[in-house]
Amino acid sequence: MIITIQNKIVPLQSKLKQSMKIINLSEQNSIIGQYMAEMRDVEYQKNRLLFRNNITRIGEFEAFEISKTLDYETVDVTTPLGVAQVNVPTDKIVLATIFRAGLPFHEGFLNIFDHAGNAFVSAYREYTDAEHHKVGIHVEYLATPSIDGKNLIIADPMLATGGSMELGYKAFLTKGTPKRIHVCSVIATPEGIEHIKNAFPEDKTTIWCAAIDPGMNEHKYIVPGFGDAGDLCYGGKL
Repeated sequence: MIITIQNKIVPLQSKLKQSMKIINLSEQNSIIGQYMAEMRDVEYQKNRLLFRNNITRIGEFEAFEISKTLDYETVDVTTPLGVAQVNVPTDKIVLATIFRAGLPFHEGFLNIFDHAGNAFVSAYREYTDAEHHKVGIHVEYLATPSIDGKNLIIADPMLATGGSMELGYKAFLTKGTPKRIHVCSVIATPEGIEHIKNAFPEDKTTIWCAAIDPGMNEHKYIVPGFGDAGDLCYGGKL
């Protein structure tokens, strides 16, 4: 499709801003539904190993779907019986995660993108009122390779307010400008998605999640969600 502006014919897609893609894997039936049912169930949650494994497996599924969006080239591979032509990715990837709940999720992505660089940031909640209704985000630690020109995948299981995802992203930006950005979660909220739309470049960011829940309670936990992902993976904290 083309449009004419001041007697010039230009492609329509060059004039219209590309909207941010939101991929909700729960919109199609898959085994992810079983994993989500187990993670949400208060009885299954007593098994931390199962909970961590399910977080990891959803990370693997999202990574596989992301792999379909990469740029590829054909290479010749010598086998014992000849030469095979295989399509392999040309994009470089940095897998970034936010301590601590993001660790098993990160592992799932790393199982698929085993040649990727890895980045870590600590961005955690600090309640700023006695009632624990107002949440601030504190960033304390950053370790990352250059992300310049690479596909940046930021994996954090819970996209609630979007605040920690944004601060993590800004910390990673001190090490370059990524080619594409994939914001990955297990459960997201409409508020968190809207925050990402406002804080991230719309034309090169995709949001991936296994479910979108209606909202949050007064303590900024996703409802119905499954509770505190970090505690469920690793136990309670003081």
